[in-house]
Amino acid sequence: MTIVLGIDPGSRVTGFGVVRVERHRVSHLEDGCIRLGDGPFDERLVTLYDELSAVIGRHAPVEAAVEKVFMNRNADSALKLGHARGVAIVAAGRHGLAVHEYSATQIKQTVVGRGHADKGQVQHMVRALLDLDHLPLADAADALAAAICHAHMREGLARIALAGGRA
Repeated sequence: MTIVLGIDPGSRVTGFGVVRVERHRVSHLEDGCIRLGDGPFDERLVTLYDELSAVIGRHAPVEAAVEKVFMNRNADSALKLGHARGVAIVAAGRHGLAVHEYSATQIKQTVVGRGHADKGQVQHMVRALLDLDHLPLADAADALAAAICHAHMREGLARIALAGGRA
């Protein structure tokens, strides 16, 4: 059994999702959004670190799946997103998690079957795949999708390693 933390970083809202991976089954443990508000940027980043640390403390994941930054038209927004992403990676790394990064296209392809799926499609597929009784918020669904993507990648890599060991 492995517990994976998925993170969809944002400078105002960061989604998180925690799943348990047992063999071929992925089950939901927790999801949510860390709302960082409108305060000074440095304070928002500290809040992000503290809140992610609390999630890690509750579930003791061993791996994290973080969505890669896409290039935004607004350089300032992209830079702030990069800072938030960096804080998320540091929080995971500081707590000993192995960090894996996936592009939004990779995540959507894995979960929805289309690399350019919209947020609503991701939400509905995450709900179905994890048999949730609620539709997760968009940022939380993206984070859960990252965790699901990583679970599938782990399984694929394990199969390749097994096949390589038999040759």
